[in-house]
Amino acid sequence: MSTGAERKPGPVERAVRFWLPVIVLVVFVRTVLFQPFHIPSESMKPTLLVGDSLFVTKFSYGYSRYSLPFSLNLFSGRIFVISSPKRGDITVFRHPHDESSDLIKRVIGLPGDRIQMIGGHLHLNGEPVKREQIEDYIDTEEIPGRTLRIKRWRETLPGGASYDTLDLLDNGQLDNTPVYEVPPDHYFMMGDNRDDSTDSRVLDEVGYVPFANIVGRAQIIYFSIGDGAAAWQIWRWPSALRLRRFFLVLR
Repeated sequence: MSTGAERKPGPVERAVRFWLPVIVLVVFVRTVLFQPFHIPSESMKPTLLVGDSLFVTKFSYGYSRYSLPFSLNLFSGRIFVISSPKRGDITVFRHPHDESSDLIKRVIGLPGDRIQMIGGHLHLNGEPVKREQIEDYIDTEEIPGRTLRIKRWRETLPGGASYDTLDLLDNGQLDNTPVYEVPPDHYFMMGDNRDDSTDSRVLDEVGYVPFANIVGRAQIIYFSIGDGAAAWQIWRWPSALRLRRFFLVLR
């Protein structure tokens, strides 16, 4: 039986004991379950706005090297695949031509699909995709002090996914395209802001996205701030926070 006084841990040891499990938990969650993503551009407007912050589920389609911190090249392809992306899913993926950046777009075409834009109308496998014009989108943030009205369409893909798209120009640069044939194990991605999105329609900039490049599926917006404010500018929260977008489930 010991008769000496128990050794008390020093401040460094206490800090390590406290923070190490926290760091391990954060790394586990960040690597295996969820990844935060901040919207930097207007390419997915009106579904996603600049200043939205959302969670991406990394387990939705299994894991690739891009699921790992620093994209560690520990294996090829995907592992633990539960399901494949479906038409209409909003996904975050590693840029096919720039491994330093991630993009967020909507899955429009699956492997083997034929995609074409004709007069701004999406065609899938030779058939026009169902769409209807709905009320204009009212933009009050693009130009401070001005209100812009933008034509908006409700598009419905085979399988039932329905979402809104914007039509900024009547004859946009990507409103008429050749037929794109999606290669095996690749996906065709497009932004909802059709005239302001560099996506799979631009083959030499984005093009077809390999399944291995997909990081995960965007699921829920947890924070949103507008008026050009940053999240850390707390003093601007009263006027800039978009509270109605908090905890908005994406579709």
